Amino acid sequence: MFKPTAWLGACLVSTLCMVASVAIAHDVQTEAMRIAHPFATPTPPGASNGAAYVDITAFSTPVTLVGASSPASNTVELHEMRMEGDMMQMRHVNEIPIIAGETSTMRPGGGFHLMLVGLTEPLAEGDRFPLTLSFAEQEEVTIEVWVQSAQQGSNAADQHHHH
Repeated sequence: MFKPTAWLGACLVSTLCMVASVAIAHDVQTEAMRIAHPFATPTPPGASNGAAYVDITAFSTPVTLVGASSPASNTVELHEMRMEGDMMQMRHVNEIPIIAGETSTMRPGGGFHLMLVGLTEPLAEGDRFPLTLSFAEQEEVTIEVWVQSAQQGSNAADQHHHH
């Protein structure tokens, strides 16, 4: 015989586990794509710029990120960092294309990132702020960015690919 209190306890534990995974996994999914674990790295006091990172997976059709905006900064620019000879170069790009079935993975240290130009205040670990992504093929998508250390944010984002 199954006791009602045991059943209620099992339901409560199950619900709490689901809520915890949702709280940890701050993904956004549309019909065309999945945006996983957006994070930004903390900035030192007085820094005027910061960087945000996000993984975008295109499903059956390609998507193209063409812009972004946030109340955390005056502007948001799409940037790419790459080695040219023996020098790391950062440059503004007009778009970030994501091929159908592929994931564009943004991480500190190279590749694409979202440059937060003219921060309204320094980014402190634990902060959160909205970021709106603009795509060529669909409506804008607003996400919540978590400010985390580069290692913590990268590790958490990497774990999202196992869901």
